Amino acid sequence: MSRTDYFRDPNAPAANSVVPSVTAVVRDTEGRVLLIHKTDNDLWALPGGGHDVGESITQTVIREVSEETGISVVVEDIVGVYTDPEHVMAYDDGEVRQQFSICFRARPTGGSLRTSSESKAVRWVSPTDLGKLNIHPSMRLRIEHGLDTSRPKPYIG
Repeated sequence: MSRTDYFRDPNAPAANSVVPSVTAVVRDTEGRVLLIHKTDNDLWALPGGGHDVGESITQTVIREVSEETGISVVVEDIVGVYTDPEHVMAYDDGEVRQQFSICFRARPTGGSLRTSSESKAVRWVSPTDLGKLNIHPSMRLRIEHGLDTSRPKPYIG
């Protein structure tokens, strides 16, 4: 399924759904960030996905990171809550989803990099190389917040 992201675009279609989801800023011992090259919109992003019935939100983070990257993680804290109604994602099946994502910091505990049906590439990226990648502005914001460990409180917006 393909997806088009609209961010503060007056021509964006109206949202018709909201799905709670997670993303995770996972850093290795060298300070690199775990990113995936998504198959649905061809952008680089933090690993993450939708929250399923019957699991805690930390279980969602652990499952999504593992499914998309092959890396096992432990959730450490919350980076922020991202619910901008001017960021919608239109899918080719007619769903237009308003962003609703809780971003966490997580630490890798094992596994090895691998792709999935949702990720055509997975890699550890140095923060100095982030500017070279095609990353959606809302995802860049989460990455910036996740890398800034001096923030006194989680972002809410």
